Amino acid sequence: MAQTNKDKTKQSETLKKVFRYLGKYRIYLLFTIFLAAVTVALTLYIPKLTGAAVDDIVAPGKVNFPGVFQILIRIGVCIAITAFAQWLMNICNNKMTYQIVQDVRNEAFQKIEILPLKYIDGHSYGEIVSRVIADVDQFADGLLMGFTQLFTGVATILGTLGFMLSVNVKITLVVVLITPVSFFVAGFIAKRTYAMFKLQSETRAEQTGLIDEMIGNQKVVQAFGQSEHVLQRFDEINDRLQKCSLRAIFFSSITNPSTRFVNSLVYAGVGITGAFSAIQGRLSVGQLTCFLSYANQYTKPFNEISGVVTELQNAIACAGRIFDLIEEEPQIPEADNAVTLTDVKGNIELKDVKFSYVPEQKLIQNLNLQVKPGQRIAIVGPTGCGKTTLINLLMRFYDVTGAQSP
Repeated sequence: MAQTNKDKTKQSETLKKVFRYLGKYRIYLLFTIFLAAVTVALTLYIPKLTGAAVDDIVAPGKVNFPGVFQILIRIGVCIAITAFAQWLMNICNNKMTYQIVQDVRNEAFQKIEILPLKYIDGHSYGEIVSRVIADVDQFADGLLMGFTQLFTGVATILGTLGFMLSVNVKITLVVVLITPVSFFVAGFIAKRTYAMFKLQSETRAEQTGLIDEMIGNQKVVQAFGQSEHVLQRFDEINDRLQKCSLRAIFFSSITNPSTRFVNSLVYAGVGITGAFSAIQGRLSVGQLTCFLSYANQYTKPFNEISGVVTELQNAIACAGRIFDLIEEEPQIPEADNAVTLTDVKGNIELKDVKFSYVPEQKLIQNLNLQVKPGQRIAIVGPTGCGKTTLINLLMRFYDVTGAQSP
């Protein structure tokens, strides 16, 4: 339960950060919303025109051809404007998405440049590369698909309800009563996919890190006879990636059949209710045709939104990982109470220096060293005694954890 609340908090925080990036390109966002509304309005207006055309066909030999011709022209104009609006909407959405991706990658790369060495040493290079490349790509795909279909889907649902209410209130109520089933399906899938896609992303990064490390150090691996051990490690990670990927894909793949079943319920409910209304003369054949078309269009966005929810869950999981990198504490150039060197002569003096990479594992304790200008000092000792660590401290790649002021 605690983990679930933690995941929800993490998702909400990640979404806030995504919206912060979106704010820089709000003009594209506003255009996308406006064009989505235009597309949906015209798309939903066409079934009404089709219903009117059907009502103009009274019986064989009694067809209002001028009226039908006028309606066909209006349908053609609506289709042309809709196609143009969709084209513009895709351009705006693409521009917004890839500008955000560029910003995120720039920030991530700039942060890598100023991260302390302990972070780079504490994470495999492949895992860091996976965050900047693979995770950002997954984030872009989810954002690109998600926002377009989400805006269009929501607008279609609201617009369809409005048009259906204008035709017949009772049949619209039948549609609305079945709608909660779609929300239940979408909610059921969304709750389970985020954690799975997050685990998939982390495992993929672990695999990328191992591959990068092994390729870069192939000679060392072979020299120490570790090939079999590395293969076992890779197989173990690969098996975990297969399992978590299959689970994530399974839950995301049940979206389509589940929502199609709900769609069929809505369509059947409208068809049966509308047929009885038409028999009783409370609904014309054209209005029934119009209503069936609206029922089909009303349920279709639930199909798309359920798929979008899955994509967005994956995108949010990947975005969370890249934001974790961007928000890492950078290397502190100088402490507030740092001593300013004014008369530098080249001497080095360490007094009671303490340092360890891991707090609970001691490494250097009470080290004292004095080097006079011009002296050459050899640092010797067995592997792991701290020779490289001492150089890292002198270069200030790491900060000491304790020392006496000179």
